[in-house]
Amino acid sequence: MTTPLNLDATFEDLQAIKKANLDGTLDMRETSPLFNATVVNTIETTQMLATLKNFKDVMYADTAPREELILLMAERGLKPKLASAAKWRGVFNVDVPIGSRFSLGQLNYVVLERISNGQFILECETVGTEGNLEYGALIPIDYIDNLQTAELVELLVPGEDDEDTEIMRRRYFNSFNSIAFGGNRADYKEKTLAQAGVGGVRVYRAWNGGGTVKLVIINSLYQKPSQTLVDDVQEAADPLYAQGEGLGFAPIDHIVTVFGVSENTINITFTITYQSGWTWADIQSAVQEMIDDYFAELAQEWAESENDNAGIVVRASHLESRLLGIAGVLDVTGTLLNGGTANIQLSAESIPERGVVSG
Repeated sequence: MTTPLNLDATFEDLQAIKKANLDGTLDMRETSPLFNATVVNTIETTQMLATLKNFKDVMYADTAPREELILLMAERGLKPKLASAAKWRGVFNVDVPIGSRFSLGQLNYVVLERISNGQFILECETVGTEGNLEYGALIPIDYIDNLQTAELVELLVPGEDDEDTEIMRRRYFNSFNSIAFGGNRADYKEKTLAQAGVGGVRVYRAWNGGGTVKLVIINSLYQKPSQTLVDDVQEAADPLYAQGEGLGFAPIDHIVTVFGVSENTINITFTITYQSGWTWADIQSAVQEMIDDYFAELAQEWAESENDNAGIVVRASHLESRLLGIAGVLDVTGTLLNGGTANIQLSAESIPERGVVSG
């Protein structure tokens, strides 16, 4: 009786199968002629099974490597989100030419657009999140008359790396649950998330009467977006100079308005029992970092929620449990959020922002 093979069979598995099908009195030791005769065939079979397994893996989205997954996504009308460049607000003592280039550290930046006297939008020439990290004094690559000061002061549109393979895979499977077409909710989400710098979006129908659509976005760092990013998405969706005309990705007769997620300031008071020799001054920066990390997780939860009407909750107990992990803290009780003992339920269009923290 022949034992059926599986694609994960190893060399040892195949040799054991062959040995089981042979007369047990025959010599199958490694130096024997019969062993040597079967080894070559077993090696070839192992290679064949590995090839077949690879063919099987690339056929299905849950096992396909990145290159084949992109081909499968294309069959659903999906594309990977490519790396994008960070955009910054730069401040100069004089107006600089559009297209002039500057350097900061290892990166170069080019002037794209004038905002006002001495203020311009610059784009990092290196795509990806690397362009989000540095700010400060710029060095001109080419000479500019009367230039004395040049500085990057505000990240307007975060740069993004190429979309992670597993996020692509999740988008592919999600496309079967809600089909994007013709300006439905899934269509708006898909096309808005494809815009550089956008990390999440919520869609609201008829927010200002029939035919109106509200998009509330968060940036790819899960922070309140700059007005520049909001304007970029507005232009892509439904330009303000021709709303409802179908010049963006919104269908004709859809009047789309884009907003940034709002920030709700949360003031926090802890009653802390310190370990011997520790004071609030010793742990303050660590506590603020802990709160920022927690609020960032909540903002990401906002971005990834499938319920556009769900608001996130800031929980005192979560803050207390994290605070207990900070060196110098022995115990914590009586946490107050905006002066009250209750958790804070934020609106569906809000994320938390750290306010005054005391302990």
